[in-house]
Amino acid sequence: MQKILIISDTHSFLDERLLPHLDWCDHIWHAGDWGSVELSDTLEAMKPIEGVYGNIDNATLRQMYTKINHFTCEELSIGMTHIAGAPSKYKPDALECFAIKTPDIFVCGHSHILQVKRDLSRNGMLFINPGAAGTHGFHSVQTAIKLKIDGKRIFEVEVIEMSRRVKG
Repeated sequence: MQKILIISDTHSFLDERLLPHLDWCDHIWHAGDWGSVELSDTLEAMKPIEGVYGNIDNATLRQMYTKINHFTCEELSIGMTHIAGAPSKYKPDALECFAIKTPDIFVCGHSHILQVKRDLSRNGMLFINPGAAGTHGFHSVQTAIKLKIDGKRIFEVEVIEMSRRVKG
């Protein structure tokens, strides 16, 4: 069994309210817009990471992470990219990800809008956008997702909501 923390759009800010969730998890999945190499290094020192770069990430982060990431967790295939749209209208990077392989779980970021739903048109793929864990952007609540995976089973999916705070 694996315990996963899914975050995105940190924009160089690691909220200390995430620290108990970082202690809890086995792996971090970051869906881009890290904002800084320092943030990536901090998280990587804490737990193993799977991630992608986002549209605000610099050349160094783009060398550290790919635009599209496919990996396995337990017995499930995971696909990830930053700019994906949503199940009703996927963007080109998501379609490129699906052309490689339609995953069991698809993770994206960019919109700062939390969304978790099954895409029945893609074999029931679980679509996850964890919203934005950072403070930059229009969102009124900072969010993340945590879940457990055991074999092919996804369970105890939980939304982490943190009232928006000013960075610093």
